[in-house]
Amino acid sequence: MSDEELLLHRTLATLSQSDPLIKLLEQVRLGRMQPADPGLRAITESWLATYRKAIESAGWKQQALRRLDPTPRLAVLVEQKMLPPDHAEASRLVEAFQEAMARASV
Repeated sequence: MSDEELLLHRTLATLSQSDPLIKLLEQVRLGRMQPADPGLRAITESWLATYRKAIESAGWKQQALRRLDPTPRLAVLVEQKMLPPDHAEASRLVEAFQEAMARASV
């Protein structure tokens, strides 16, 4: 396994530890937790910040960045009303991802 693959696996593991989709989406769907719950908001905010830092911190290649694309996860969070569509940190995450893709090597 190359250094980049190892870094990618570690990054994905770190992101999955605080991923609100894995742990909390089902609770929201079942009505056990509300999308506006302060605990859910705190977890989601922390996850978004961690995600952005992970994308900005390494000199990723495009192939690795495609695996880190936050867009599908953000779409689910918005769809489930766990995030508003104009959420500032989510917008910064998307911008960071787009910038990283633009400067990444193939």
